[in-house]
Amino acid sequence: MPWFIKTEVFCQPRELVTPHLRAHLAWVSELRNRGELVSSGYLVDAEGRPGGGGLMIFQAEDHAAAEAFVLQDPMILSGCVTWQLQGWIPSVGDIRMA
Repeated sequence: MPWFIKTEVFCQPRELVTPHLRAHLAWVSELRNRGELVSSGYLVDAEGRPGGGGLMIFQAEDHAAAEAFVLQDPMILSGCVTWQLQGWIPSVGDIRMA
């Protein structure tokens, strides 16, 4: 099954994003508990400080299914982020998402 990556950047102040971020984390945890291959995390700067955005990697049947999937994300539903969805074709290495 193809891999996809969603990147996002906060477009609202952190204090407005925080409740939606908590909902996002609960959503991802629920997906993982159901056996979905998905991993999500935040981006950091050179000093390890959160950089105002995040990345999610997951599998979906095709781009349309991937887009339908990310449109359920509380971060997107809230309008607190701008986002981009891209397919990803691994060519070297492996990843393990357990």
